[in-house]
Amino acid sequence: MKNKIKVICTLGPSTLNRRFLKFSENNIDLLRLNMSHLSVANLRKNIKYIQQYTSTPICIDTEGAQIRTKVLKTKSFKFGDRVKIYKNLSNFKLYPEKTFHQLKKKDILNVGFDNLRLKIISKSLKEIVCKVVSPGKLESNKGVHLENRKIKLDYLTSKDHQAIEIGKKFNIKYFALSFSNSVSDIKNFNNLLQNKKRIFKIETMNAVNDFDKMIKEGNMFLIDRGDLSKETKIEFIPLIQRKLFKIKKKFKNEKKIFVATNLLESMIKNYSPTRGEANDIYSSIEMGASGLVLAAETAIGKHPINSVKFLRKIIRIFNNR
Repeated sequence: MKNKIKVICTLGPSTLNRRFLKFSENNIDLLRLNMSHLSVANLRKNIKYIQQYTSTPICIDTEGAQIRTKVLKTKSFKFGDRVKIYKNLSNFKLYPEKTFHQLKKKDILNVGFDNLRLKIISKSLKEIVCKVVSPGKLESNKGVHLENRKIKLDYLTSKDHQAIEIGKKFNIKYFALSFSNSVSDIKNFNNLLQNKKRIFKIETMNAVNDFDKMIKEGNMFLIDRGDLSKETKIEFIPLIQRKLFKIKKKFKNEKKIFVATNLLESMIKNYSPTRGEANDIYSSIEMGASGLVLAAETAIGKHPINSVKFLRKIIRIFNNR
C-alpha cells in the first residue's frame, strides 16, 4: 500500500469496470472483494478481470462466523406476522447449516439493517415459527444477529476456504477475517495464511472487550461500525471507536486500524457528502485511523469516483494542517 492513510474500496456493480479500475491505480490502496456478496465462481472471474486493468492490490474479505439468510422471494412483514424458517430451503432458511439446530424458543433474530426482528415461538425438526416483533423486509444474503445469546459457528465457512485457495492461486496478498471474535480466531487465521497480509475485522462486542489481547496477535484491524451497531446501541459506537484507538496508541505505529461503515453513505445517491460525514472522516483520521473503507459507496453507489476523491481531499487537508 503506497499512501500513509489508506483508501480501501469495495468493488461491486458500480466499480467492476475498466474506468474505475484504471482510476484505482493512483487513487486507491486496496480493492476489497466481499465474499458475503460473491460466489466462488464469480470470485475467480472478478480477480482475472481486475488484474487485466490494474496492479492495485486485492483483498479477499471472508464471510466469517456470521448467520446469513437464504430467501427465494423478498417480502415485507408487519408486526405480528408469522414467518417460518426451514431446515431445508423452501422459502427461507439460515446458513451456515449448523445454525438451525442451535436456535431455540424465545430467541430473537435481528435481520439485516432494515429493523426486521423475529421472535421464535415454536420449533420442530424441520421448521421454526417466528413472530414479527419489529416490521421490515426479509431479503436473501442478509446478516442475522442473535440478540440474546451466542451460538457456536466455525470462524471460516466452507466458501471462505475455497476463496482462500483461489486467492493463493492468483497470488492475492491481502485477506480479511470477518467477525474475528477471539485470540484463537486470529491465531488460526495467522497459521492458515502465514505469508499473507491479514486484516482482522472488529464487528462484535466480544471482540471489542477482548481487543487488548487480540491486538497483540495481529497487525491490521478494521472497525466495522455497521455490524457493531447490531450488538450495541448506535449511540455507543463513537465511544467504542475511541476505546479501540486508545488501546492502539499503546503500540505506537506497530498496529493499524481502518474505519468502515457510513463514511460517505449519502454519496450512494448524492454527488456531495454531508457536513457530518466530512467531520466523521476527519475525526477518524485524527484519532489515528490508518485507513478508511468505502463499502456501498463504491460497490453500488452512483458516484464511486467522486467518493474516493472526497476522501482524498479530507486526507490531504489533514496532512497539510
